[in-house]
Amino acid sequence: MKILVCISNVPDTTSKITFTNDNTAFNTAAVQFIINPYDEIALSKAVELAEGGKGTVTVINVGDASTEATIRKALAIGADNAVRINATPRDAWFVAHQIAAYAKDKTFDLILTGRESIDYNGAQVGAIVAELLNIPSVSIAKKIDLSADSVSIEREIEGGKEVLTAKLPIVVGTAEGVAEPKIPNMRGIMSARTKPLEVLEPISVDSLSHIVKYESPAPRGAVKLVDAAEVEKLVSLLHDEAKVI
Repeated sequence: MKILVCISNVPDTTSKITFTNDNTAFNTAAVQFIINPYDEIALSKAVELAEGGKGTVTVINVGDASTEATIRKALAIGADNAVRINATPRDAWFVAHQIAAYAKDKTFDLILTGRESIDYNGAQVGAIVAELLNIPSVSIAKKIDLSADSVSIEREIEGGKEVLTAKLPIVVGTAEGVAEPKIPNMRGIMSARTKPLEVLEPISVDSLSHIVKYESPAPRGAVKLVDAAEVEKLVSLLHDEAKVI
């Protein structure tokens, strides 16, 4: 069993987010970066599936040299080797093409991603990778069970659960519940220093989008309290000020 796990390098949710260059660039100064939490769930599941000599786990990241600390943590968690595509991950289209170009001739049985990254929340990379590789994809998986050449995937849907089966290879986007995130132990941290990390140059991909400007959310306005007996006043505020009715 060969498993590829796609990991993103994202800002910790406790970091203060600011922008530079007239709000056209994200300011990385003093920002703590981590493995995208959903990707960490995917990685933990991959390590679990490969335990006991049942398979190998490769992690892949599209990013510059600053992401290598995040990649080494993934190796400490239990990945066998890692690949970094030496490029700035400008959008999901670009990232997916880099991953698919690497994976196309590697015969991976299972490609795992997180359901989405917590910085852009696009939830696009997994589906695009699958389309480029001409294999099926399933997103927001809550449970994954493997057999010899197929996979059973459980998803939550409105009003219940959905269970799907598919032949391998497949791309699966993982959500909470698939696995408990693994905490690297000392042995894993030490071994991560010597595990192979391959750095590859990116393939050329047409640019379909570009960032014009970043904007922070508008500050919350003052709260207006309306007496329960003043229904007409409440309706007036909702209609004239909030403009929601």
